[in-house]
Amino acid sequence: MFKFITHRSFFVNLLVVVALLLLIVFVFFFSLGSITKHNETVIVPSVTGKTLADATSLLQQREFNVSIQDSVYIDSLAPLTVVKQSPESQTVVKTNRTIYLTVNRSTPPLIDMPDLRGYSYRSAQMFLESLGLKMGNISYTPDIARNAVKDQLLNGKTIIPGTKVPLSTAIDLVLGNGLGNTELTVPDLIGLTVSQAKEYLSGDNIGIGVILADAAVTDTANAYIVKQNPETTTHLSSGDNVPNHIRPGQLMDIWISTAPPVKDSSAAASPNQ
Repeated sequence: MFKFITHRSFFVNLLVVVALLLLIVFVFFFSLGSITKHNETVIVPSVTGKTLADATSLLQQREFNVSIQDSVYIDSLAPLTVVKQSPESQTVVKTNRTIYLTVNRSTPPLIDMPDLRGYSYRSAQMFLESLGLKMGNISYTPDIARNAVKDQLLNGKTIIPGTKVPLSTAIDLVLGNGLGNTELTVPDLIGLTVSQAKEYLSGDNIGIGVILADAAVTDTANAYIVKQNPETTTHLSSGDNVPNHIRPGQLMDIWISTAPPVKDSSAAASPNQ
C-alpha cells in the first residue's frame, strides 16, 4: 500500500513533503483575504442623536454589529437617544465591525437629597449642581442670616435629607432675608461718637450705613453724630410723636461733625412757658 512512498529515496519524499507544505501555506494566505474580508472596508455612519431603534437598523443594514456599551441620563434628550458611538462617524473599518453605543436612559437615576440648611445660597447652588440637581424657585423668610438656606422644598413641601429624588429635579430654597422678625424702637444716636454708636448698635445687630461727614472731619471714629435716619420718632399732624421701629439686620445712616450737637430742650419745657 505504501510502496509508492517506500520505493523512493528519503530526500525525494522530503522534497514532496516540503512542496505540499508550501502549497498549503500558499493556499491559506491566498484565501486569507477573502476569509477575513481584508479588502472590504466601510465608513461608519453617524448615529449620534438618533433613537436606538433607528441607529440599530441603519448600522445593521450596513453589516455592522451593534452593542450597547453604556448609558447616561441627559434630561434635554429623549429617552434611548444615542449619545455617543465608538468608533466615531466617518471612521473607515472592516465590515461586520461592532459599533458600541452609549444611550440616554429612559428613566432618571435616583439620588439622595442632601441637607442644605445652613449653607449659603452660592454653596447650596454648587452642591446641587455637583449632584445633578437643579436650582428651583427662591423665596425669603425673616432671618438674621442673609441668604442662608433655611428650608429646602419639593412641590411646596419640605424635603427631608436622604429622600430619594430623580436626577435633574429642581429644588426650591427658602433663604434668610437678613432681617430679624423682631421689631425694635429706633435708638437715639444723636450726640454719640461713631465708635460709641457702632458698639451700641452691635448688641441689636443693627449696622451703620451711609456716613455723611462735614468737611472738617478727619477722625471719623471720634466724630459726633448730629443727625440720623431713621429718626427715633415720626411727628404726626395731630401733634403726637410716634416711635419708629427697626429690625435686626437693617442699617442706619448718620451725619457726623467735629462738634457735638446741642440738643433742643424746648421740647421738654411746658407749653405755657
